[in-house]
Amino acid sequence: MTKKLLYLIFLLSLFFSQAQQNQEFKITKDYFDYQRLMLNNEFKKKFDSETNYEEKRSIKENFSEFMVKLDSIQNTAFIATLIKVKNREDLDRIASRKTTIDHAENPQKQMLNEQATYPGGFETLRKQVADLFYSDSVLPGQKLLKTSVVFVVEKDGSISSVRAEGDNFTFNRQAEIAIYLLPEKFSPAVVNGTAVRYRFRLPLAMNFE
Repeated sequence: MTKKLLYLIFLLSLFFSQAQQNQEFKITKDYFDYQRLMLNNEFKKKFDSETNYEEKRSIKENFSEFMVKLDSIQNTAFIATLIKVKNREDLDRIASRKTTIDHAENPQKQMLNEQATYPGGFETLRKQVADLFYSDSVLPGQKLLKTSVVFVVEKDGSISSVRAEGDNFTFNRQAEIAIYLLPEKFSPAVVNGTAVRYRFRLPLAMNFE
């Protein structure tokens, strides 16, 4: 148990060092990462100082319960952040009237010298989205769920305007949150040596059996 706690603390320290795609989500995630770090420390102190086996098991169970509750509270905060970000982006889009090159639909796609790419490639992108997905939000009884996430890769490699298009609202919302939480920026699309905004489509499917 002690090794697991130390490993979890180590992972959290890595999370602190990574750059988030979106500042609002970064602030929210950093806050909850810090809360987890503090809880880890407190439970580890109690666990290490306890000699009774039954008490150690109770501490371990309490720790697990706290983490589950904290995950749920964090997800509620992420949903609120998602609403805030979407509202801001909608207002920005109306005000700026920015244009994008669509890699799937725009007839000008042949002008692209380089498409937008994620560090490690498409499979790394899918894996990170799956790892960031809060599956506890999906209702019991759901099996295979699918969605297609469309978002804009900005000129600096950050992302915006994330929209998931699928039949399950909750699944769509969690997919959007996971995209905003990606730890790395994209390499932007390039046309004639100049970075351009680029509309990216990522199909997602998850089996909850």
